[in-house]
Amino acid sequence: MTEHTKVDFGAERVDGETASTPGPTVLEKAAPRSERMASNKIECNACPVLCQISEGRTGACDRYANANGRLIRVDPVVFLSRANSADSTVEFAASSQAQEHVADEALFVTGVGASSTYPDYKPAPFIVASKLDDVDMITVVTEGIFSYCSFKVKIDTDRFLGPEQANVRCQGEIVGHVTTAEYGSQMLSLGGVHHLTGGSKKEGRVTCDMMLALGNKQAVELSIDGGASLAIRAGAAPVVDGVEEQRMRVGCGSATIGIFAKQWFGHADEVVVVDDHITGVLTEHQAGRCLGMTRSGIRIRGRKSTPGRYFQVANPGIGWGGTDIQDPLAIIEGFDPAVAKPGMRLLMVSTTGEHAQWYELDRDLVPRMAEMPAAVRRTVERIGENCEPSLATVLFLGGAGGSLRAGATENPVLLTRAIKRKLVNVTCGGAPAYVWPGGGITVMVDVARMPDRSFGTVPTPAIVAPIEFTMTYDAYRDLGGHLDAVRSLESVLANGPEHTEGAPLARRVLARNPDNPWPPAMPPMLG
Repeated sequence: MTEHTKVDFGAERVDGETASTPGPTVLEKAAPRSERMASNKIECNACPVLCQISEGRTGACDRYANANGRLIRVDPVVFLSRANSADSTVEFAASSQAQEHVADEALFVTGVGASSTYPDYKPAPFIVASKLDDVDMITVVTEGIFSYCSFKVKIDTDRFLGPEQANVRCQGEIVGHVTTAEYGSQMLSLGGVHHLTGGSKKEGRVTCDMMLALGNKQAVELSIDGGASLAIRAGAAPVVDGVEEQRMRVGCGSATIGIFAKQWFGHADEVVVVDDHITGVLTEHQAGRCLGMTRSGIRIRGRKSTPGRYFQVANPGIGWGGTDIQDPLAIIEGFDPAVAKPGMRLLMVSTTGEHAQWYELDRDLVPRMAEMPAAVRRTVERIGENCEPSLATVLFLGGAGGSLRAGATENPVLLTRAIKRKLVNVTCGGAPAYVWPGGGITVMVDVARMPDRSFGTVPTPAIVAPIEFTMTYDAYRDLGGHLDAVRSLESVLANGPEHTEGAPLARRVLARNPDNPWPPAMPPMLG
């Protein structure tokens, strides 16, 4: 199985290897056959594309294939183990080994590899019963097909990445935009339904591929209109214009003054912390005043906000403190001769400590570079010590308020209401998910806490992501759940899925992420 099928909506034929994970999985029965379909093909109904898959080929998503006339699921479903067990893949039919696993370690079924509920009238692939502190629990497990989804990327840097609302591009296609900056970080919003389905076919395809790579913790290269080029990967330092970022700023210029004022007191007559947002001036700042420091007479370019705090001292950029300056004296208009004195000591420093320079005023009150005293050098190093490492954090944001709820109940709104009442906990691949307030089920999760290769795609285009709903048995009964589809964990491990098209017949056991709680899906009422 080394090639994709050519599907009827015109997807290109592409050569590519299928997943090499052991244990390809077989559907219990094939989907209904189209009258127009050749006899050597199988129609897959795991998503709306309805690929007609030839012998020895995969569908357009690479998740299903035709092996000897049978439709198989290429990837196994992922189980998480509380123990630090080795990565292992076995067939569900290995019942003796399955029973040993149940006896030896606690396991949690994730939606990774579990298959979807499409065409949505059928129960979720796994509805698993278990015990938690003698309470009967149910976990509904599925893969959701998300058109309404995006990634929010937090990039820890003071560097100017691009103006707010600027387009973010991948391979020349618009795939998102720059959104509001947060404390010490620049923020991107990438993907979303309008880029997936509202533009050209190329825009949708590039957006989907970019989202898949981000979700699966792979590096993505981006460019921002009027700004920087980026290389980002979840959990790694971002690369801005070819330079790997090192530090997230300790705070704005004013905050840095407040933190280090006492350490500068007695060693410097003035300190200016250069920052794109709020530049701080020690002797004017309340921290300096409380220490009894006298004004230095320095005049700062920009718009004065409150004492010792200046806005717009320079344009955004990749220089000092996220500004476009390379010479920090460019933001100084001069010194008041009625206040300033020759020999005054001035420290100019950035919010990360990466830029720092020591000056002394000459007889004409002109700052001249001088050797920085050791005590002052230590404060600059302390700024760097207090900066956290620069990282790119990737958050998946998806709307699960649609048809996938039918896999849990025949009355979907009851699932939504139960989640909002905190009767149901939501996880994605076993990672804790934040459910946004308001209508629907809008979940957000850190992809770094999910298993590797948690995400897939379908060429509609859309993202495939795992999702699990855990609740007490009574709560599941009350929301009209599919009780006849509930199976014990022991039964699932020993026998695999039953009467469910598209469910895998092999399972893969991974050690849980130590940063995630156990059990992964504990309802808040039991937490």
